[in-house]
Amino acid sequence: MDNEKNDFSKGSVYGRIMALAVPMTVAQLVQMIYNLVDRIYIGNMPGASSMALTGLGLTFPIVTIVMAFTNLFGTGGAPLFSIARGQHNDARAEKIMGNTFTMLCISAVLLMGLSYLFMKPVLYLFGASDASYPYAEDYLRIYLIGTPAIMIVTGMNGFINAQGFGKTGMATLLIGAIANIILDPIFIFVLQMGIAGAAAATVISQLLSVVWVMSFLLGKRTLWRLRKKALELDGSLVREIVSLGTAGFIMQASNSAVQIAANSTLSRFGGDVYVGIMAVLQSVRDVACLPMHGITNAVQPVLGFNYGAREYGRVKKAIRFVTIASAVYMAAAWLLIFLFPEPIARVFSSDPELIRKAAPAMHIFFFGFFMMAFHMAGQATFQGLGKAKPAIFFSLLRKIIVVVPLTLILPHVGGFGVNGVFLAEAVSNFVAGVCCYSTMLFVMKRTLAE
Repeated sequence: MDNEKNDFSKGSVYGRIMALAVPMTVAQLVQMIYNLVDRIYIGNMPGASSMALTGLGLTFPIVTIVMAFTNLFGTGGAPLFSIARGQHNDARAEKIMGNTFTMLCISAVLLMGLSYLFMKPVLYLFGASDASYPYAEDYLRIYLIGTPAIMIVTGMNGFINAQGFGKTGMATLLIGAIANIILDPIFIFVLQMGIAGAAAATVISQLLSVVWVMSFLLGKRTLWRLRKKALELDGSLVREIVSLGTAGFIMQASNSAVQIAANSTLSRFGGDVYVGIMAVLQSVRDVACLPMHGITNAVQPVLGFNYGAREYGRVKKAIRFVTIASAVYMAAAWLLIFLFPEPIARVFSSDPELIRKAAPAMHIFFFGFFMMAFHMAGQATFQGLGKAKPAIFFSLLRKIIVVVPLTLILPHVGGFGVNGVFLAEAVSNFVAGVCCYSTMLFVMKRTLAE
């Protein structure tokens, strides 16, 4: 009955997507809230709010690199798992999940060790000053302890959703989020740990989430259990996972590259306050993109399952749905940000100078925001159907080929200064959106015809 219930080739395509999208979006929303709680509390710390927020912003590239490796295996394994499900190849599906778990564990230990070893030179490379470095260091030295838990929770939760257990996947994030929201003010203010307290609350919250994930994947409710024999690495399977997951890796790693380029350029042209502004803009973007991430993440297992089951009409319906839903939502989000930049910035900081300068930066940074919907819809389609090469290319296009060079060049052109950094993001939305979606339409027309 469970297999039939979670058979994505039956029932309404839109219903299947939304049955996953709603709990995934709610879960991601709450998860984002608990990430934002860190930033909001830190941004309103008495006496050091602006500098503490800048220090937190400096840690984003390292945190993003951790998530990049999580995506390398998680977003590579889950779509292949869904395709194997659609083909009713249970042994392959189980092996994919086991190999993904092993690679997540190995990479987590390596990343944690390297991050501790090279923390100081890396943070200064990312734009830290003598004033902001202590805050970044205080946060990272505790946050990095939770690297294995963070990677396992995010990487393996995709396999819970891919089996159709959207509410269970939602609970994974809710557990950590609620715990973090409760613990943050206790550690930051009551125990007076400051920015280190925010990191401690995050680590404890992720440990609770990882207990939930592992108890489910090792328990009786799951359709595909995490078994010992599936943990042994299979070279050819690992290559498949890594090949498809490279797109997700690049999307996160390129975010880190952009953050590094942006922070170092803003520090040089505008000082520490603009590094703090960029942290605010990235936080707003993360919140605004949440529902779209929920839809694009939910459509991938539905696409993969139906592609594996040769239900190509349902594949087309899923692509149409994710495109229209994403575009409509992103246009509405863009309008809201455009109309209320200062109130939005005020949520993240009590510093009057930062709020005043953030409003015009927000208008530039989010210009044409709705075009990101087409880029993400195209990427979700490539990822869900196992099309590794175009997924990788368009991950590179937006950030590495467009944003990073423009971030470094535009501040020197026509007196743009710091505005050139914010303008680079807007240009990339148009370029990547048009190129990725038009290519996806061409590739899918040819693929489905064959």
